[in-house]
Amino acid sequence: MTVMFRQLGHAALRAELTGFSQLLTACVEAGASIGFMAPFTLEQAQTFWSGIANKVEAGERLIWAAQDETTGELLGTVQLIIGLPDNQPHRGDVAKLMVSPAARRRGVARLLMQALEAEARSRKLRTLVLDTVTGSPADSLYRQLGWVEAGPVPDYALFPDGTPCSTTFFYRALG
Repeated sequence: MTVMFRQLGHAALRAELTGFSQLLTACVEAGASIGFMAPFTLEQAQTFWSGIANKVEAGERLIWAAQDETTGELLGTVQLIIGLPDNQPHRGDVAKLMVSPAARRRGVARLLMQALEAEARSRKLRTLVLDTVTGSPADSLYRQLGWVEAGPVPDYALFPDGTPCSTTFFYRALG
């Protein structure tokens, strides 16, 4: 499988709303703690992505897609929130790193993060922050990529089935 990575504008995101909604639904159904509870519908996912497209259009977020070059299937995505308060023009928040359950363990998340960090550097951002489920595969990935643990917060969020989970906050100084 050859993977293509690209940054999307709001129009491209809107054009691919179905694929993004299917990806989000699959991730929630697989138990990802990414802000949504089960049962989660395709309509809820479409509403979410429409809102994200509005934020991309407003210049508040950047979004990347990883797609199978042959089939065009959406394999993963990640967002960089840059629409932050006036006293934080030097940083960004990483949000909603998602990889299709069928495409996991193939380096997609790593390459999405590398693309995001490269863009953050080109924008002269100095600090990135994110949070993830403590002890998750994503937790391990961020550590491998050089992210620094700021600390865990017990009982911070819920898995889609309602089970509580701890969240670890990380930062990355881009230098």
